[in-house]
Amino acid sequence: MQNPTDRLDRPIVLVGLMGVGKSTVGRRLAKRLGLDFIDTDTAIEDANGGTSAAEVFERHGERAYRDGERRVVARLINGQVRVIATGGGAFVDPDTRRLLTERAITVWLDAPVELLAERTGRRDTRPLLRDGNRAEVLGRLARERAPAYAEAHIHVTSSTASHGEVVNRIVEALSEWLDK
Repeated sequence: MQNPTDRLDRPIVLVGLMGVGKSTVGRRLAKRLGLDFIDTDTAIEDANGGTSAAEVFERHGERAYRDGERRVVARLINGQVRVIATGGGAFVDPDTRRLLTERAITVWLDAPVELLAERTGRRDTRPLLRDGNRAEVLGRLARERAPAYAEAHIHVTSSTASHGEVVNRIVEALSEWLDK
């Protein structure tokens, strides 16, 4: 499979629900393409003096968090071609979505809610999942966010495929998208 890196003129940004594998797949995709990788949660932590993204969300609320997240995303997509993993709600924000759609190649990573519930149950670091039934909350978020995620340039289902297979699917879809 051909490496599309030489045809890239903007960052590749992974979007989708929490637990879908944006960070893990993003690191592998970046390595495969020979690009740098950055996770917006890490960048948000750095911008907040080491305070975790989850703590920033809880302390300041979702609206303030999304405003800060948009500023971080705008900074990260300015400049070099790289792979960026966003938080699950970043692409739902209309201003952030518009910014990413115009200045990056967006890839919606998708997976069944049952799988996401199992994956996100391994750690208690997700503020939106702390209250209520994990699968129900993820199901509601999936329904609410799907129209926004569907605006991504590329849609790849990860389901139970290995990370390597998901990376292959993204590279293939990216090559097809660049051929258009």
